Amino acid sequence: MSKNQQYAMKYAEYAMEQMRRYGIPASVTLAQGILESSNGQSRLAQNENNHFGIKATPAWIAEGGRYGIYTDDKPNEKFCSYDSVGDSYEHHSRFLKENSRYARCFALSPDDYKGWTQNIEQAGYATGGEYAESLQRIIEQNGLQQYDKLVMQEMETQGKRFGAEHNPLRTSENSEYGAEYSFPVEREEFLFVTSPFGMRQDPMDNTKQQMHKGIDIRCNGDAVLATENNGKVVVVNQNKNTPGGKSLTVEYTRTDGSKVQCTYMHLKEVAVKVGDVVQAGGKLGTSGNTGTRTTGEHLHFSVTNFYADGTKRDIDPAAYLTEIAQKGNIKLEVLHNGNSLLTRYKGTEENAAGKNLSPDGWMKKLLSSEDSGVGMSGCNDPIVEMAMTAFSSLMLLAVQIDNKNEEEQKTAISKQMDSGRINLKSLLPGMKNCELAISENGKAILRVDNGELRMSRELTTAELSRLSATLNNNTLTEEAKRIRVTGMLNTVILSEAASQNFEQGMSQQQGQTENLKR
Repeated sequence: MSKNQQYAMKYAEYAMEQMRRYGIPASVTLAQGILESSNGQSRLAQNENNHFGIKATPAWIAEGGRYGIYTDDKPNEKFCSYDSVGDSYEHHSRFLKENSRYARCFALSPDDYKGWTQNIEQAGYATGGEYAESLQRIIEQNGLQQYDKLVMQEMETQGKRFGAEHNPLRTSENSEYGAEYSFPVEREEFLFVTSPFGMRQDPMDNTKQQMHKGIDIRCNGDAVLATENNGKVVVVNQNKNTPGGKSLTVEYTRTDGSKVQCTYMHLKEVAVKVGDVVQAGGKLGTSGNTGTRTTGEHLHFSVTNFYADGTKRDIDPAAYLTEIAQKGNIKLEVLHNGNSLLTRYKGTEENAAGKNLSPDGWMKKLLSSEDSGVGMSGCNDPIVEMAMTAFSSLMLLAVQIDNKNEEEQKTAISKQMDSGRINLKSLLPGMKNCELAISENGKAILRVDNGELRMSRELTTAELSRLSATLNNNTLTEEAKRIRVTGMLNTVILSEAASQNFEQGMSQQQGQTENLKR
């Protein structure tokens, strides 16, 4: 089997999916992938999952799209970087569909590969000559037309229609078609909630209480998903400067005449439009941090029941997710501060995953999760990894000595994980403010205010090393760790105070010298 055929077999389903969604011949998509990515072996494909040589536009970059820099027609050109090969295939289709110069292609039949290749060349997809001829040769030599025929036969025999609204996007490399139910984001084991349904302190005004009509799900650039089949998109808001930011609502009709509406808020992007019909697990958009009432990235997910008699009621999304989990045999747990939110709706207290997690166990779950706010996994910088380790160990020590019970400790851990800051006043009670923060580049920053001294300084490698060694020394008691860590922090603060006093003295001396000269 040739390398071209191996590539085609590996990615045929992606190409066929794009044919269903956009009417682009699977043979053409595969041939372009083979040619542009050197059968998936090019640096762009290996490093960026970019199989079609698509360059990063200013709009792509402005929306937060990642990119790599490579030499192509010119040196140091920016090319799109994707999380998966599937994302590369989807963006390639949208690139053709949304670019007016390829409009003539979409007037052709989805199995007219010759017409598609000729029009793609004429529209200027590639700068080299004989592009259409090269694509046609790859298609015909490797029999790629078979994939076009398979899709055409499937559409005809099953009565399906082409179009993204009728063919939901596969959401990951490993997902399967046919699921009838899905959670609003994909997870392997746990879905973490930072704020549940019910009364809470207003995050924008600590003096007020508010009714939180949804749940806030911890996210990090996640695809947000439809939860049931045959949902209709009834609301789309693309204005990021509204309280809920970019948002959408999907409606599901029940056999008794009632309806359920699921709303997703604070999105980075919305991938559907009003009137679209979506299926369970279909991608609706991407989580983000848009809106005037948000304190950080998360997905606000709310559920409203519309009853047959015309009345409506906001319900706890945990109750809805319990129903979805039972119908779809979904084994995920929904946890808030280490406790299952689904337990109360399951009718049993038995085997509730996460119900008895200790603060230490809860912290480890948060740190090891794929949507961790601190992000310890996948770190290759030993200094950053040391900072993360010190951060997590110090966080647990700080909440343990603050006379909090286990539930309060888990709540404190959740808040500090979300903010990336540890309140250290329990270690240094004489301070007006004392905290350790993790910056965006993963460095540990100590911030102190004792009324006279204000400092913000990155901890050195030596300081982090001593701190980590103490915090992870299992032979020491918690009290001994507290005393040693307090001593280390005081040493850093005194050193910084001496440095600031010296600089202030030198500045004053220089000023006096200048006065004498005058």
